[in-house]
Amino acid sequence: MDPLGARSQFVEVQTLSTWERQPDPEGEETEKEYTDRLVSQQAFPSPFPYREDINRKIVLYNGDVALLNCTAIVNTSNETLTDKNPISESILLHAGPELRDELLKLNGCRTGEAKMTKGFNLAARFIIHTVGPKYKAKYRTAAESSLYSCYRNVMQLAKEQAMASVAFCVVSTTKRGYALEDATHIAFRTVRRFLENHGESIEMVVFAVTDMEEPTYRKLLPLYYPRSEEEERASLPLIPADIGNSEGEPVVPERQIRIAEKPGSLEDDCEEETLDSDLGQVGTHAFARMEGDVDKQRKLILQGQLSDATMHKQHQRNYNRWLCRARAEDLSDIAALKALYQTGVDMCGRTVMVLVGRNIPVTLIDMEKALLYFIHVMDHITVKEYAMVYFHTLTGEHNHLDSEFLKKLYEIVDAKFKKNLRAFYFVHPSFRSKVSTWFFTRFSVSGMKEKVHHVETLQQLFTCILPEQIDIPPFVLEYDARVNGAYRPSHSSSL
Repeated sequence: MDPLGARSQFVEVQTLSTWERQPDPEGEETEKEYTDRLVSQQAFPSPFPYREDINRKIVLYNGDVALLNCTAIVNTSNETLTDKNPISESILLHAGPELRDELLKLNGCRTGEAKMTKGFNLAARFIIHTVGPKYKAKYRTAAESSLYSCYRNVMQLAKEQAMASVAFCVVSTTKRGYALEDATHIAFRTVRRFLENHGESIEMVVFAVTDMEEPTYRKLLPLYYPRSEEEERASLPLIPADIGNSEGEPVVPERQIRIAEKPGSLEDDCEEETLDSDLGQVGTHAFARMEGDVDKQRKLILQGQLSDATMHKQHQRNYNRWLCRARAEDLSDIAALKALYQTGVDMCGRTVMVLVGRNIPVTLIDMEKALLYFIHVMDHITVKEYAMVYFHTLTGEHNHLDSEFLKKLYEIVDAKFKKNLRAFYFVHPSFRSKVSTWFFTRFSVSGMKEKVHHVETLQQLFTCILPEQIDIPPFVLEYDARVNGAYRPSHSSSL
């Protein structure tokens, strides 16, 4: 307790400026101009529209969460609730020894759970303790779901206990390995969705950050809590494709039941079809019916009506329209397939992207949305050199992208996609897929043939990408062990 007459060290949350009242960043006009170049005449709705009532509940506070005078503050700890991180130590210091005794009675806390104690000597009446996940690239989906559970369970507890205000620290400390920006996306969208759907009784949510964390929080807050319709439009192209379900929860493919209008039989044996059908068949999905802008432009060039510079400008405008659509649409159903994801780096330090053929049910999904998702995920990856690994393992006819779709994709994407792709590793190819790839890279697209490497075994792949740097689906590991034998560490040269 503070000495009589001394100024209290605790901070009244009611005196803090809400996000709604904080000014837009100085560079908003520049951002708006950039967005205007991306957005076509048609406007796309944001999944996180401007809501003044929600913004009035949000506070960004640079300071110690332990000093906030609100109904509850959040403590991030480990499974035994004995973590020695700066947040926990400050809370224990200010709450007094009674808190430590109370924590022993809780018998720990599992990852993703939330447990409550009194605030003791704190200004806050309660402390909600939660355990963030340890992040590993191989278990990314589990980490995302656990971190979502942390924020969701805290909010649920606050609602059940009729709390007026709750102050979050950054859940999951740096020593647990979760990238701050990735974690912040999950935090913001989870809290936003909870306030939208269940937050009538909650008056204030404070995000307490340090000097190091504040720039990331300030950068991402406008994406989920735009302070005006102008900021909503400016933030739209920056919103990730995977925004979770209606509660903000990451979508896990194994928990979904997918229903097609007229699902066809899914044949496992893909070798019986002829090579001609693989190369020449045009799909009947929405993307295959789109107009061929690139073909029209080529015709004009041949007629001498368009210069190369004009062609490049038109191509860039066309790609930007696709990119803006990709930023605007809800692509969570495509993200849930986990067919395309970022993993570690190769031997040269280049980012590795993984494409899992078996996870692409071509006959059951909207391939135009699949194209949008590819553009959205890859746009920021392709600004520097990268490599792709495609697992053809155990694919069936229903997983194969037809050559016209691939050609269209290659023509639409920005030049950086092609320039910065250094290697494309085609793992477990069949004879038919090898022939198809040869035809496609020789006659349909230029500059790809030398980048494609057919990889028969994972041991061969590991000469280019270390095993710990790539997240490989279990069925691929199983198949490779069965066909090629168990992996043995090798010092052979790279492909």
